[in-house]
Amino acid sequence: MFSPWHHLVDWTSVHAITPFLAWLHLDGLAGDPREIAEAILISMLQVAIIGLVFRPLEAVLPAEKWEHRRLTRVDWQYTLMMLLGIFPMFSYLVLTPIANYFGGGDASPGDESLLGIVHWVPALKSHPLALFVVYYAIYDLVYYWMHRLQHALPWWWALHSMHHSTRQMSCWTNDRGSLVDGFLQSMVLAGVGVVIGVAPTDFAWLVLLGELVQNFSHANVRVRFGAVFDRVLVSPTFHRLHHMRVDPDRPTLHNCNFGQVFSIWDTVFGTALHGEPIRPTGVGDPMVDADNDKHLVGLHWAAFRRFWGAFTCRAGWRLGEVAFGEDYRPVSVKDIDLHGLHGKEASRASALPRQREPAT
Repeated sequence: MFSPWHHLVDWTSVHAITPFLAWLHLDGLAGDPREIAEAILISMLQVAIIGLVFRPLEAVLPAEKWEHRRLTRVDWQYTLMMLLGIFPMFSYLVLTPIANYFGGGDASPGDESLLGIVHWVPALKSHPLALFVVYYAIYDLVYYWMHRLQHALPWWWALHSMHHSTRQMSCWTNDRGSLVDGFLQSMVLAGVGVVIGVAPTDFAWLVLLGELVQNFSHANVRVRFGAVFDRVLVSPTFHRLHHMRVDPDRPTLHNCNFGQVFSIWDTVFGTALHGEPIRPTGVGDPMVDADNDKHLVGLHWAAFRRFWGAFTCRAGWRLGEVAFGEDYRPVSVKDIDLHGLHGKEASRASALPRQREPAT
C-alpha cells in the first residue's frame, strides 16, 4: 500500500532535494534528504486535499453563502506560500542544522530524553500505532493550552488576531497567520515533539493530520459530527463558534472551542460551546477588522505593528482580552463600550463584500 509513496519519496530525494542542498552547500547539515522530500510531499498532499476535497464541499454545503470570495484570495495565496515554501525551508534548512550542531542529529528519537514516551513505556516501541496515538494526544493537549494563551496574552493576540480577522472563513483560512505567530507555534510544538521523542517522519505526519483537520474545521461548510462525536472531535460548526464576532450582549461567548483536533479538551476544561446557531465570523475590533482591506504584505505589517505596540508596554503582558487603539497599544475590553465598538464594526462592514444569510 505504501510502496508507491516510498518510491516517490526516494525519487524526490535523489533528483530534487539532494542536488538542491548541494547547491546551497547544506548537504552535511540540513538532515536526511529523504525526510525533507517526505515533508515537502506531505505539504503537497495537504494542498491537494484542501483544493480537491474541502473546497468543492464548501460549494455544496456552505455555512454562509457569499456573493464572491474576494476576501479568501489572500488566504489561499498565503497557504501555498507557507506549505510549499516557508514551512519546509524553515524546518529543515534552519531548525535541523541548529539541532545537528548541538548533536541532536545522531540521537535515536526518544532514547536520549528522560521525558521520552518510550523511556517510560518501553513496550510502546513494539506498537508504533499506539505510540503515535499517545504522541498525538500530548501534541493536541499542548496545542489547546497554547491556543488559549494566544488569546489571553495581549502581545500574542496581536499576532494571532490576524488569523481571526477574516470575515470569509474558508478551507484556506487555517494557514492565515502572522509569520512571527507561526514561528512561536512551531517552536512550542516542535520543542514538545523533541522532548517526548517524536521521530522527524512521525512529526511530519502529526502535523499533516492536525493541519488537515484544521483545514476542514475552518471550511465554510455546515457540517456537524452529532451530539456525541462533536464532544470528542472538532467539527466545522464547533470551530466556527470559536471564530464568531463578539456579541456585545454576551461579551465572553466567543471565548470558546479552542481545540485543534479533539474537542474533548474544551469539554474537560470548561470552554466548550455547543448548540449555538451559525454566526458571522471575524473580530469586533475595528483596528484588527481593517485586515480585510489588506493584501499579503499589509496583513503582516499590521499584525507586527500591533505586536510591537503590545510587546513594548506593560498592558501587553497582562492576561486578558484586549482591543487595539490607534497607537497599536492594547486596551482591555473591560474599558470599552462594546455596543459602540459594534457600531463602528458595522459601518466598516458596509464597505466590504456582502454575505447572504445561509439557508436554514
